Amino acid sequence: MGILLLFIIVLGALIFVHELGHFLMARRSGMKVEEFGFGFPPRIGGFVWSEEKRRHVFVRGNREVHSPYTIYSLNWIPFGGFVRIKGENGDGAHDADSFASKGAFPRIKTLAAGVVMNFLFAWILISIVLMIGFPRALEEHEKIDPSKVEVQIAQVAPGTPAESMGLKMGDVIVAVNGETLLRVPEVQSRIRANQGKEITFKVRRDEQTLTLRGTPRVDFPQNQGALGVSLGEITIAKYGFFEAIIQGAISTWENTVLMISGIGSLLANLVTGDRAGLQDVSGPLGIAYLTKEVSDLGFIYLLYFTAILSINLGVLNIMPFPALDGGRILFILLEKIKGAPISERTEGLFHQFGFLLLILLMIAVTVHDFAKFDVIGKLWRLF
Repeated sequence: MGILLLFIIVLGALIFVHELGHFLMARRSGMKVEEFGFGFPPRIGGFVWSEEKRRHVFVRGNREVHSPYTIYSLNWIPFGGFVRIKGENGDGAHDADSFASKGAFPRIKTLAAGVVMNFLFAWILISIVLMIGFPRALEEHEKIDPSKVEVQIAQVAPGTPAESMGLKMGDVIVAVNGETLLRVPEVQSRIRANQGKEITFKVRRDEQTLTLRGTPRVDFPQNQGALGVSLGEITIAKYGFFEAIIQGAISTWENTVLMISGIGSLLANLVTGDRAGLQDVSGPLGIAYLTKEVSDLGFIYLLYFTAILSINLGVLNIMPFPALDGGRILFILLEKIKGAPISERTEGLFHQFGFLLLILLMIAVTVHDFAKFDVIGKLWRLF
């Protein structure tokens, strides 16, 4: 599957779930949802209920439709989706079915529902992963049956024998030179014993077992080792249905806390001028690249990665930043404190400014991704 198609599927699933939350809560709160679109306009086509024909009818192209029912549309730009709610921009305040006519609590619930759905989606995915079985790192001094321990490649340094022989992050080492090994010290010992000589690794990657050959270096940088890999010991975490749901909820919470902590550290670094944390930030290009890397490890890794992205999307959207759900919720709270709505012009300018900042940040991160993932170099090497 091409990297672009895989990226569209993952991103589309995340945004579809988010927008579905807005859609369901808006309908439950008595608001009219004018359009529920997959992808961004212009519209390819859609379906809307016809009272006359007593069925959904096809709407071709981007023409305006006047209907009391929701248009379910497919749009040309496949990255994401949207829900268009009547009165969400402040118009129609006197119409009973508009967003603007509702009280503060229904509006906040509608805006927050997308974030809630992202967390719920992550919880479901992680629970499924734990029911299937997912590798986890052994904790220090953890006692476990040695037969349940596997040695996994945690990192492959670029320009090393490990990269040349085709080893990849996530590979599980089955044997070295035909000898089955269970712990990291044993693998490291065999690598050192074969410096300057060809060594054979049998590894498990997704559902495949591969045999790879290379030669560990005699001279090497101090922080890389003879082969150029970092190793870790893992075991498979697998639970029954109810335990997986409980552990899935715990994992979702822990990853949410980590995400919030990471954003806090990043913002602190930006304030102090420290750019170190920016190295870990990726935009759509970086996420597409990582999606491909993770999918190569196997479907279970892709599910878990999608869950983490869903948590990240939820946390980012609930932040009180202009143009995001959290920023719109902030204005509703300010309205309650003030006792009167904030002027539409002020709020509009606030969100436009925030949207501009987000676009500029996205451009900056994408430029950084081009350098970090050597996109130009990889394209040049195709010719």
